[in-house]
Order: sequence, then structure tokens, then C-alpha cells
Amino acid sequence: MTVIPQLETPAAEAARVVDAVLRDLATSPHRGVVVDSPPGAGKSTLVVRAAGVLAATGAPLMIVAQTNEQVDDLIARLGAASPELSVGRLSAVDYSASERVRNHPSCRVGAKVADLGGPPVTIGTAAKWATVTDGTWPWAIVDEAYQMRSDALLRVAARFDRALFVGDPGQLDPFSTVEVDRWTGLSWDPMQSAVAVLLRHNPDLPVHRLPVSWRLPASAAPVVAEAFYPFTGFRSGTGPGDRTLSFATPATSPLDEALDTAAASGWGLHELPSRFTVRTDAEAAAACAGLAAAALSRGGTTSSESGTASLTADRIAIGAAHRDQVAAIRSCLPPEARDVTVDTANRLQGREYDLTVVLHPLSGRQDATAFHLESGRLCVLTSRHRHACVVVARAGIAELLDAHPSTEPVHLGVPVKFPDGWEANQAMLAHLSALR
Repeated sequence: MTVIPQLETPAAEAARVVDAVLRDLATSPHRGVVVDSPPGAGKSTLVVRAAGVLAATGAPLMIVAQTNEQVDDLIARLGAASPELSVGRLSAVDYSASERVRNHPSCRVGAKVADLGGPPVTIGTAAKWATVTDGTWPWAIVDEAYQMRSDALLRVAARFDRALFVGDPGQLDPFSTVEVDRWTGLSWDPMQSAVAVLLRHNPDLPVHRLPVSWRLPASAAPVVAEAFYPFTGFRSGTGPGDRTLSFATPATSPLDEALDTAAASGWGLHELPSRFTVRTDAEAAAACAGLAAAALSRGGTTSSESGTASLTADRIAIGAAHRDQVAAIRSCLPPEARDVTVDTANRLQGREYDLTVVLHPLSGRQDATAFHLESGRLCVLTSRHRHACVVVARAGIAELLDAHPSTEPVHLGVPVKFPDGWEANQAMLAHLSALR
């Protein structure tokens, strides 16, 4: 009799990888451990669990995050997981503690390490840690390490002996508003991510990959994995049919039809006529706002492993590439949709919604610049949803990509980045083309 092996469940596979990470923290002789994570794979959960494990050893721990929002979010998660664990929040002098920080039963806020009273866990942004000149910690956890520039890591490296680096390699790379060509090709190029430079100089460091996305549904994980994570891949923590999005009223417009397509398949493409436009395309902005408003007016309902709930404005997000596009979309929202989140890809990183609407970065453009082609930007925009994503774009993007091959210079000593922006965009378009 043939015995068919049982496939490992998503929860079991994820637990096995997390156990391996914690085991490396306890036994590995290396000074660092790297954990790569796809969107929604539980990076923050891993950080909180690792913090609890390391703090239980009695050795003080420092946590480095990239933004104040990330710091406050981690403090809230630490408070929920281990309310008895004392936490020190390094902050600016004029920082006003958010409600999440105030709700932590054992959190103390201070502008200097000496003001915190030596807690087991001290947490702050990379910029704040760079101002600390005294003291060392046996362990550090660097959250969202792929968002951190390598020079920022260099400024805090003297503060810890060993570190856990956690981040998403598919998200946006560090960026700068000044010319950076003078460093291009150098192994310590400050515009590379902290993890990229770390691994170039320490190629033997153990690297783990979280294998399951708990955010992306079964309809999205294979698409996002193929387009943006071609060599590592991941799977959804849920199966087909585990999550549903439905509307109480039938479709009466093309916007409604795009929403119904997305509700049924997880993806939708609302395609506008081909035309070159200014960056703040009024028709595209109105379509994005109209989709969000229609989803609310039609009485959307979501069902998932978390239960059944109404689709409310705070669970809908609209993403765009530029701030002026964000402003144009926000101005088109009706009063009942004012609580819909409208923001750029940079500011949507790490956030999660039930339904997202995306204004494609290449919509209406005459050229395909490096900024608009960056795979991380499209990855962030198309990986924020738990149920469905609708992309708004003018026709002709595929032809634009074919007509504008890469003209970016090739530099010696610069590792080739995967996925390529052209390839990632074509992969997404190939899937969306059947869902117009």
C-alpha cells in the first residue's frame, strides 16, 4: 500500500521556522541572525516573542525600529504579550506618549538611557539610538531591517554584541533625496539596506525565511510570491474559501463590477482608456475614491477566521506613488468615506486592511522611470489586503514597458537586484489582465 505523506500545515511550518530562529539565538556562535519575511508573516509577533525569550535570560535587550509608529506598535504588542515585562521607551525631549504607550502597564519614557531606570527591554528608533554614546547591550533586535540604511546600522553597531535582524526584502529600499552616485559599487554603500551590507561582509550568518503570510489570502499569496519573491516564495496561512467579501446590493456601475470581480477572485482591474496624463490624473483619482465609496455604500461584509464583520471605512486603504496623487484622491472622497486611509506606499508599509485600492504607479505615464518601476513600491501597494485588491490603471502599461527597456547604468560591484522592476510589473499585469 502506498503511503501518501501528509503536507505540513501552515501553522506547523511557521512554528518550525520560528523555533529554529530562537534556537539560533540561543546556540549560534555568530554575532547576527537574519530573518526574511514576506508581507504579513508575523514579523512583529516574532520580534515580541524573541524579546520575551531574550529578556528571560536576564540579559538586557535593546530594540531598534525605524519609525516612531513602529516603536509604539511594538510597545503595545509587548504590553499585550508580557505586561509584567518592564520597557523603556527612548524618545525625543518633546515626545508626547501615545495612547498605546500609556496603556502599557510597565513602560517608562525618557530622552536618555539613564532616565529609564535600566529596564530589561529598551526600545527606540534608529535615529534616537544613534545619539546614545554610552552603554552596551548583550542583544539587539533590529525590526524592519531592510528599511534601515547601512550607515544607520553602523552608527548603532557599537551598542550591542549580538543581534537579530528581521525584515521584508520585498519592500521599498532605503532612499535619499540627495545624489548618492559617489558611493555606488562600494561594499559599504550607505544607500544599501542594513541587511544587504551585513550579508556582503558576513556571508556565513544564518538566514531564516518565514514561510507563511497570515495577511494575504489564498488568492493573493501565489501572485505576490511569483512577482516579488521569485526565489524564496511563501504561501498563505488560509485556504481557498476561508475568507469571503460580499456586498448587500447588486452592481450598477463599472466600479461596482470591479468590486464584484475582486470579491470573487481576490483581485480586480478597473482599466481606464489609454491616454498620457499629468501625474494627478483627475479621472483616475476619482475612480479610486469612487471604488472606496461604492464598497461602503453597498454594505460590504467580510468573513474570515477572525469572524464576520461589516466592511467599514477604517478597513479600506487607497495607495498611490506620490503625495500629490494622495491629496487628489482624498479630495474626491465623499464625507461618508473620510475615514478611508489614503497614503503613499512608503507610509503604508507594515499596515493591513480588508480591501485596498491601488493607483498603478505607471498609469498614464509616457516613460518608465526607476522610481515608478521599483518593484518594492508595487509590492507594498499590492500586499496590504486580507480580502481583495482593486488596481486602477489606464490601458497601455504593458506597451509602455515594452517600449521603454531599462536605461539605468550598470555599475561594477553592485549586486543584481531581484526581482527586476519590468519583470515584476509584467507578472502582475499578466494576472490582472484577465480581471478587467
